[in-house]
Amino acid sequence: MLENSVNLASFARSVGATVIHCPLSFSSERDEIVDHSFGIFANARQPNLFVNGEWGSEFCPEMQPQSGDLVVKGKYGLCAFNSTDLETLLKEKETKTVVLAGFLANCCVESTMRTAYEKGYQVYSLKDCTAAMSIEAHAAAVGYNYGMFSVPATSEEIKQALTASE
Repeated sequence: MLENSVNLASFARSVGATVIHCPLSFSSERDEIVDHSFGIFANARQPNLFVNGEWGSEFCPEMQPQSGDLVVKGKYGLCAFNSTDLETLLKEKETKTVVLAGFLANCCVESTMRTAYEKGYQVYSLKDCTAAMSIEAHAAAVGYNYGMFSVPATSEEIKQALTASE
């Protein structure tokens, strides 16, 4: 997943596509986190987990934003559109198509995919550039949900499409 993502981001930059990073991060007080005793946010109050300026919120070295990339601000929930400047960035670039990668495939990626679909974007969700907590969870997201709200694709298929559109 990581190798495919790094390669696709590099290729996308080389052909002039915009790469947008959507990091999840919280303030040290964690006031943004919905207080649930269940589900994905149940453990979100662990020390340093996705806290601004701490190890848990840093980009992995291979996916550090590069010159020309955009970084979404304000993502503290599952969907990259909620509480962020993502839609403003997309509108400024006159974006019609979004290609989604990242993790969790069955959580943040899927939540963002559904919203992008409802907002009218042409959405592609990458089967080989997403991950989940298990192979089974990833397979379920890709096999059952991606096709409802996006075009499931591989990084190679996106590279071919970007090459054809040059």
